[in-house]
Amino acid sequence: MEGGILGEAVDLSVPDAELSPGALSRRGVLRGAGLLGAGLSAFGAAAGASPAAAAGAPAGDRRGTRYQWLAGDHHIHTQYSPDGMYRVSDQVRAAGQYGLDWMVITDHGGETHSRIGVEKTNPDVREARQDNPDMLVFQGLEWNIPAAEHGTVFVAPGPHEVSVLQQFEQGYDGVVQRASADEALAVAGLTFLARQVSDGRTPDALMLANHPARNGIDSPHEIRGWRDAPGRIAIGMEGAPGHQAAGIPTDSLGPGSARGYYGNSPRADSFAGYPLESYRTWGGFDWMTSTVGGLWDSLLAEGLPWWVTANSDSHSNYGDWSVNPTGNDRNATGPDGRVFEVDGLYSDPVYGGQIQTGRGDFWPGYYSRTHVGVARGGYRQVMSAMRDGRVWVDHGGLVDGVDVRVRALSATSRESTLGGSLRVRQGDDVEVSITVALASGPNYATFRPELARVDLVLGQVTGAVTDRDVFTTPSTRVVESFDTTGVRARGGTATFTHTVRDVGGPFYVRFRGTDGKRSQVGIYGASIDPQGPALDVEGDADPWEDLWFYTNPVFVVPEGRTRGSR
Repeated sequence: MEGGILGEAVDLSVPDAELSPGALSRRGVLRGAGLLGAGLSAFGAAAGASPAAAAGAPAGDRRGTRYQWLAGDHHIHTQYSPDGMYRVSDQVRAAGQYGLDWMVITDHGGETHSRIGVEKTNPDVREARQDNPDMLVFQGLEWNIPAAEHGTVFVAPGPHEVSVLQQFEQGYDGVVQRASADEALAVAGLTFLARQVSDGRTPDALMLANHPARNGIDSPHEIRGWRDAPGRIAIGMEGAPGHQAAGIPTDSLGPGSARGYYGNSPRADSFAGYPLESYRTWGGFDWMTSTVGGLWDSLLAEGLPWWVTANSDSHSNYGDWSVNPTGNDRNATGPDGRVFEVDGLYSDPVYGGQIQTGRGDFWPGYYSRTHVGVARGGYRQVMSAMRDGRVWVDHGGLVDGVDVRVRALSATSRESTLGGSLRVRQGDDVEVSITVALASGPNYATFRPELARVDLVLGQVTGAVTDRDVFTTPSTRVVESFDTTGVRARGGTATFTHTVRDVGGPFYVRFRGTDGKRSQVGIYGASIDPQGPALDVEGDADPWEDLWFYTNPVFVVPEGRTRGSR
């Protein structure tokens, strides 16, 4: 089932056209016998059921399993957004130039976009796919989540991608529906997407919450509600928002704003429990992610999946020469006669005569990257890996690669990596290792980053919470920090290990790394996080002088003690 012709034949994420002749023939036999589809999927689910499912993540791999890591960006705007300007082709070309393998076009949802925008964007997306065969170009949109912030929603390519996105936006967008306080409508929208997948109208659909702490309106119970909605459509959130250039000081020819445009204060619809520091980024990362023992960790401590990503949120980019000819006036007529509110897009960008330094965005791939581990490339494979949490993120090319492995020392034939769940015997010793490929060359700011430290964060899985607005978990802390200064002299990679002794209950581990230029004691004290990211200062936050990477977690689930174990 796991390899060879039969493995190819029953893997429905692989379309018929991509199968070998032998696998295509075998699939036809299975399909004709009624053994391919729901029945076979049900068999696979039953066969795979195990205590590891308590962690809501895939079971461990065989030792030595390796993945191809594809860099991407799931939050990108074009001239089809009311505050955008670039052509789809501009963003796709830039993403390829800056090393990405996949990307999602996510123009803002709203009345004009839901009426004509989705349909008009699709030919540009399909043309970009044809012209850039090495780039996976997804079509999606930025959802105005009812009663909350924005979110990326995207689907796998297929004959119904336009209609599915259009029906979703028309029926469940908070702006279109004028549903500014309807939390139930958000869950209903995710349920709608799950039904499109189960009904076969789209191969897959995913949602990620964008800039979740920016305005304080994504409450903990709403995030849990999205996570728990049917079909596992909502899989995570932006661990680091876009707009990373916004904090460059004005005396360095920057916008002098807040990094990520996180310069806000509580408002009437903000969740009252969030502290004031949650409205700022920390080392460029959202407070929900950057705080050890904070909201992200409180979600993971339930033993359920919720992953983090990073992206550009590119609208108009720092250092670019081009401008929107109408200055983002939705009712102005462009050089070719286009009016945004009438036509659903702006006229093409034009040369502006000077470098634009007041903008807060970078091109896709220029600074932020989301790395997804796949066994083989493809649209559905990327989406499946994202759902599985096989994801790590970085800023500024801090490192070239990350490989995390968790295994029990009593049974080393199996191991788990990011997003996975490893079953071990109660009382086992568990080895956690990370191998980091150090930056081999200059980043797009033309210097080679130097990794200074890698931190291992460990948290106990304590189960479901009674208060769904809780956003702390006291059992999570940094358990070891590895000094990486000077490791370059020993080669291009560095491996660090930590052993968890005598495992008695379920837990998870995750890593982060830094260039060490800005750190401070974490919000909950030095015993929890002695050297966490520092609060970004509004108007003085050069992103190139504060680089981090974060990995998603690996869960460890002990089973009953066996005779002879400690």
